Amino acid sequence: MSLSVVEQLSQLDAARQLVLADAGLYPQIVQGILPIVGANARLELRRWGADFLAETFASPLLAPQEKERLSIVVLQTLRELLENQSEDNNVIKSVIQAAASIYALVFRYIISNQHDSATWDRMAAIKSNVFRRWDTASSGIRVCCIKFVQRVVQVQTPGVVADPRRPEQNEVSLALVPREHPLIPPSRLEPEALGLLDRLLNVFHEEKSDAILVNATLNCLGTLIRTRQNAANKIITAILNFNPLKQANSPMTPKMKVQIKSMEKTARMVLINVMRRNENGPFAGRIRQYIDRLAQTRFEIFDEGSRKRGPPNEPTDGLDNVKRIRLGAELTDRPGPPPLPSGPVSHAQLFTLTGDRGLTSFDVTQLPLDLIVRITVPVLHRIEQPAVDAAVNAVRSRYLAMKKTQAAQAQTPAQPLGEDEEDYEPDFEPTEEQVLNKNDILPPEDPLQLPPNLALGPFKLPQPPPLTPEETEQIGKATINRVFSMMDVLEEPSAAKRQKPGLNRLAGSNYDRDAWMTVITRLATRASAGLDEEDTSDIEQEGSKGTMAQQTPKPSLSDGIRETLWKFIIEDFRARIPIAISWLNEEWFNDRIQSQSRDGQNASKRASKTYYEKWMLKILDSILPFLDAKDKVLIRFLSEIPALDEKVLDRVKSLAKDPERVTLAVNALYYLILVRPPVREICIDALVDLWRNFEDAKAPAAKLLKKLRPSVLDENPPNHHHHPPPPPSADVIKSPPPPPNESKENLPSSASVKSEGIPSTPNAVAAAG
Repeated sequence: MSLSVVEQLSQLDAARQLVLADAGLYPQIVQGILPIVGANARLELRRWGADFLAETFASPLLAPQEKERLSIVVLQTLRELLENQSEDNNVIKSVIQAAASIYALVFRYIISNQHDSATWDRMAAIKSNVFRRWDTASSGIRVCCIKFVQRVVQVQTPGVVADPRRPEQNEVSLALVPREHPLIPPSRLEPEALGLLDRLLNVFHEEKSDAILVNATLNCLGTLIRTRQNAANKIITAILNFNPLKQANSPMTPKMKVQIKSMEKTARMVLINVMRRNENGPFAGRIRQYIDRLAQTRFEIFDEGSRKRGPPNEPTDGLDNVKRIRLGAELTDRPGPPPLPSGPVSHAQLFTLTGDRGLTSFDVTQLPLDLIVRITVPVLHRIEQPAVDAAVNAVRSRYLAMKKTQAAQAQTPAQPLGEDEEDYEPDFEPTEEQVLNKNDILPPEDPLQLPPNLALGPFKLPQPPPLTPEETEQIGKATINRVFSMMDVLEEPSAAKRQKPGLNRLAGSNYDRDAWMTVITRLATRASAGLDEEDTSDIEQEGSKGTMAQQTPKPSLSDGIRETLWKFIIEDFRARIPIAISWLNEEWFNDRIQSQSRDGQNASKRASKTYYEKWMLKILDSILPFLDAKDKVLIRFLSEIPALDEKVLDRVKSLAKDPERVTLAVNALYYLILVRPPVREICIDALVDLWRNFEDAKAPAAKLLKKLRPSVLDENPPNHHHHPPPPPSADVIKSPPPPPNESKENLPSSASVKSEGIPSTPNAVAAAG
């Protein structure tokens, strides 16, 4: 006998009470209810089952290991419920919430079980179904979709690995996934997560905002800001560019007011929590300004109801002014300003239009200036224009009357004294109290007022004391560090925003990260061009005269910039290799210009001092130990730097000592042979050296030498042995001038490069220095 729906629900509720009392019963109960609450069950049972599964995987009482095992069991049931076209909205919301909870659990399971493709296919189907409902479903379902997307972005972006030895204790993120994982490769999941984040932030750019979706997005972004520092800058910038009060210009209904207030409060709370976690962060100042601006705008828009109620439109006694005149009632006029006191009048007395002793005795200077501004601006908006005109006229009349009184007193002649009064001179000396009273009546002395016969002469500020070399060096280093600290705050322009104006462009005109890097590289290369050589020549002259036997020149400011720039590049050389290429191009160009200027003036005195070779080799030596077999960074670096020589190729050949990086060394040399004809011969010589002296490089090098220099292969078989490259000499690199017939037409196309199996770089520079 089958049970009714009511009886089944009562039994299911009893099972729920059991697991709430004892979390150890969750595995048995979950596996037991799945056949009852499946896609073919009654609607009431499906609702109960979806709610129970969402509650189960959100419960903190269930152990993470049990959750991970149960998540694999319930995947198929959740997928069937979602794929039901006529499914109830409440069931869909609960299923999406459960999917958001188990996504990280399934992701951790797939990291350890790389061949369980069926489980990942079920999870991918659920994810695709949720993404399809994101833009078309009702508001309640879209809120659940936003939470699911937030979990996907959090899992599919790199996080912080607290303890690599215990991966089960670390947060589930893309940092735990091996690079060659067959089911969840990081190279595909991370771009998907960044695209979902951009789609999530798109709600702030819509012309008409949905308050429910905006609040749900803001509440989800707080977790991403706290756990994903690489995406925090983008999220905070999007929130700061969002104006929750932009719809206040439309007709304001009670519903609209509630929606706007909720969006403003949620945005404010999110930013306040961000600022509390890092009060001295790069966005702290902008967040404070944003919160103050929201508060002021909210006060101007919504504070009308909280202000004091104005006077009623109807007279309280039932009489208006016209009726009072007809009935003979007394009119109560506005009290006029009190008269000025006799004697000298101060500015405060001239502009005081009230007789209230409390107001006149209050010291306004005790209030802060920002509070006075906040009080004065709303009050001025509420004052009626006739009242303002009356106050201005009252002050004007006072001022004119005071001027007339002073002019009349000045024109009144002194009365002549009689003879008796002239002769009468009593012996009277004023007391100290009378002298003090007389001084109190006198107007206050102005310390800035000068006698009329004293004129001011021209005034010049004294020159500041000269800085010592140590102070100059210290200030220069502080400035460099401050500029480089700003590089982490500035966002790198996206590929869509980058402009390619060609050769006629202006370097550093957009005030972005690239512009500041252009300024820094040119400060290092061009600012002190020629000064270092003069200092060196002075030292050499003094040494030749015998005044100084040996003196080492002090490091200049440009050398400090170069050293800091080198450290900045090495910290993340894969992402900052374009900065290194731009810097080395500036160094090479500056060396050529300085060499030409010295050749025209005093070329016979000494060889030119160059910086390109030193820093180019230093960058290359720093990145070579960290390259793996599939890195494209080396090929791009070698193809875009302006000059190459044997020292660079010796370092490339040293990669062949590692069997895993032999292919990288051979591909780099072959790419240079194809795209840089001026160094073709020395690159072929390097390939010959690899074929002769490195056993692991014999096969790939022979394949290329068969086409490039087949005569070498006819020699006797080489005695393969590994030997380190010769130490770099102290010779200064001198780049040969480009051949006159060298052009882009003589270079192989990118298609031909790909046909040879060599990776091509999009920005490879074909011409050598």
